Amino acid sequence: MNHLSALYLGSRFFLGLAVVSTLSAIGFWYPGAFWLSTVLLGVLLLLVVYDTYLLHSAAKSLTATRQPPPVFSLGDEMQVHLSLHNAGSHDLWLTLIDELPEQLQRRDHHISVSIAAGAMLTTSYGLRPTQRGVHSFGALQLFLRSALGLVERRVAVPLAQSVAVYPSIVQMKQFAARGHETVRTGGRRRPRPVAKSYEFDQIKDYVRGDDLRSVNWKASARRGELMVNTYVVERAQRIYCVIDKSRSMLMPFAGLSLLDYAINASLAVSNVVLRRDDRAGLITFSDKLGDVLTADSKPDQLRRILETLYRQQEREGESDYDLLYYATRRFLPARSMLLLFTNFESNNALDRVLPVLRRIGRNHALVVILFQNTEITELLEPPAASIEEVYRKSTARRYVQERELMAARLRQNGIQVVLTRPEDLTGATISKYLELKGRGSI
Repeated sequence: MNHLSALYLGSRFFLGLAVVSTLSAIGFWYPGAFWLSTVLLGVLLLLVVYDTYLLHSAAKSLTATRQPPPVFSLGDEMQVHLSLHNAGSHDLWLTLIDELPEQLQRRDHHISVSIAAGAMLTTSYGLRPTQRGVHSFGALQLFLRSALGLVERRVAVPLAQSVAVYPSIVQMKQFAARGHETVRTGGRRRPRPVAKSYEFDQIKDYVRGDDLRSVNWKASARRGELMVNTYVVERAQRIYCVIDKSRSMLMPFAGLSLLDYAINASLAVSNVVLRRDDRAGLITFSDKLGDVLTADSKPDQLRRILETLYRQQEREGESDYDLLYYATRRFLPARSMLLLFTNFESNNALDRVLPVLRRIGRNHALVVILFQNTEITELLEPPAASIEEVYRKSTARRYVQERELMAARLRQNGIQVVLTRPEDLTGATISKYLELKGRGSI
């Protein structure tokens, strides 16, 4: 019964059956046609039995394997390879249906191929995962047909596999070259700002121009002349990607949420930061404080950032910016650049958090990264052809102006802003980092 349930009659069988039925009907007027239809029916049934036997033998001699990439890259199309080997003596025509991970929600996936006797064949298809986490493949379903094409046999090849979907490693590699990009500063080179760390170096004699705040009064009293403390010059600057995981970051664009766009951008930016010999760190927050990864430049720092970004989960609550301010005071003792990925739904929402952002901006170089709604901006492009479209375009224009007003208000309060489309987020963020680094604003 198991073998019979895997068999399906093909379109050629029903075409032959239609011919037999037609001749049988004509036999009411021409008896010879009836006898011909009887013979053809017998031949058709014999061919079906023979075709079934061929497919039964072919199923034993056909092998298949699946080769997905070691990990998938979030939001990027990657290829899954299927290898087939027909060790039998008959050519085969196949329809391949792979049992894809349920997160992809694809119901129309199939591949049609043919493979000669004794040949090997490799084919592939692309997948674009839009959710992080483990994606599980099931069996590979093969629907076999011979040259007769009267019967189709289903063969399930057990190929259960699990592949993790990580933040976009492909995008990270695409922007890696910007880690060696020359920082432009208006046509002239600007000396790198000298920042002090809290690591003591030595005590030396005071000379004109030394910072009076570093005078060591005890040493000066003992020596009878001014002495100043010196500190180790800190060349590696601290760059933190700060990700808002609240409800406002769940809005989807092209299958990815704003949170996932921010996660992909954070990985690429961190890679560029480390390539420029700065220190990369990470902070996530919502209504609760999430992960805090201290900025560092150790060889395994990028891997730690990748693993931290991989396990981030969105939350339905509102963002607590007072909690973010506490985190910057508690975990960031030295001045750093904070790249804050967030989304304000209205100017009223911005009003509630603007005082906190100003406080953070006093101690750190704060860059607020806002998103443009590309679906709304696209409504402004075609000319209005009806009164309804005029109202729709007017609403879209008000939304765009409100986003621009948010950016202007943040700049008026001394906060750097990046206003960009989600798909341009990574490039725009890296450009802002390089710009501020070139201006010595970190």
